[in-house]
Amino acid sequence: MSADHPALDPREAARPRVRIRVTVNGTAREIDVAPMQRLLDVLRNDLHLTGTKEGCGEGECGACSVLLAGRPVNSCLVPAVHADGQEITTIEGLAQHGAMHAVQKAFVKAGSAQCGICTPGMVVTAAWLVDSHKGQAVPEPEIRAHLAGNLCRCTGYGQIVEAVVDALQQQATEG
Repeated sequence: MSADHPALDPREAARPRVRIRVTVNGTAREIDVAPMQRLLDVLRNDLHLTGTKEGCGEGECGACSVLLAGRPVNSCLVPAVHADGQEITTIEGLAQHGAMHAVQKAFVKAGSAQCGICTPGMVVTAAWLVDSHKGQAVPEPEIRAHLAGNLCRCTGYGQIVEAVVDALQQQATEG
């Protein structure tokens, strides 16, 4: 594997690269990527945003979830070239002006994080849910349905759902 791009097959490193323009966590970036390089690898290896984790590498666990054009996606399934011209928000971009997102605060308060592999993707997806509902109450079954693509092997999801409910309530009182 290439020292510059450890996630790439050596044959891939020799292939032509494509320049993409993306906005990551509010910062415009231009990056040269291999045609089929995964967005996950670009974020972690090229942009050094290592908060996004790789769990399964097959789009089944949600550990690598980021927001692409405002919607949660499994970054392990998205070729980076498909992100060209788009806005990307990773776990590192949720905090604004040094203040944690309501979901991040709620996860800490509820003790929702266990081993930490699923947590970034879970938090990003939960933040999308909370932000898209703008402080409105969301029934627990709907919260669970929205988080169904994010698997956690360490919890029974009770504390995670509790954190989302708390974040929704925080937004309702702040907004």
